[in-house]
Amino acid sequence: GMCETDYSGYPDCRDDTLKALQVSLTLGLDKRFVIHTPLMWLNKKETWKLSEDIGGEKLVSLIVSHTHTCYRGDRSELMPWGYGCGDCPACELRRNGWNEYNNDKIN
Repeated sequence: GMCETDYSGYPDCRDDTLKALQVSLTLGLDKRFVIHTPLMWLNKKETWKLSEDIGGEKLVSLIVSHTHTCYRGDRSELMPWGYGCGDCPACELRRNGWNEYNNDKIN
């Protein structure tokens, strides 16, 4: 789920970081190692749409109820877009992407 497109300042989400890790693992294992990051250049709205395209509303519902991106790890309240505190940068990105995704479905 690494995504540089709308990351909020955490360097571990950058493409350069993942490429460096890939090189390190390849050297350490003495065997080509590839880290796949299919969401790297998608924003959150596009990620929600991809989940719908792959698995329909069932997959979208599963993602909402079983995952979170909250930097605080808050799982105390299930929001329409999933668990989270609702105000950290990760929650803001996920909520905004969810709202954009749903607005596109209405229009």
